[in-house]
Amino acid sequence: MTELEKMRSGQLADMSGPELQAHFERAKTLLAKMRGLSTYSDSYRELLETLIPGIPVTSTVSPPFYCDHGDGIKLGEHVFVNANCTFLDGAYITIGDHTLVGPCVQIYTPHHPMDYLERREPKEYAYPVTIGSDCWIGGGALSVPVLRLVIVV
Repeated sequence: MTELEKMRSGQLADMSGPELQAHFERAKTLLAKMRGLSTYSDSYRELLETLIPGIPVTSTVSPPFYCDHGDGIKLGEHVFVNANCTFLDGAYITIGDHTLVGPCVQIYTPHHPMDYLERREPKEYAYPVTIGSDCWIGGGALSVPVLRLVIVV
């Protein structure tokens, strides 16, 4: 099992390995190219679709945007992510259809070992965050691992 597979399945993963470092570099390079571009720019959209594979054409992520990988983010139809959001997608971040994410929202999937000696090693866990359809995450909200937000009617 690769370190990426370990991380995505909630197992302790070595963050210093070449596979994960290449994954981080890919995302950071794409994000750097996206900075300063308008969401109305074809170049921005192409880079966004490379960063977040499968993003629906009806969904928008406003710059600046920050993430660890990009391919751990699964957005539904008509999702709007406002500016200055940070999605640390070691595990999957899934956001349902017609959901609004306010500015400066932070969604974190990483979780560090609780034992201080274990934290000295460059290893961490990651657990998914799932946000259902028709939700509104207000500006500045913080979502942490193993969170599941849904609307119940």
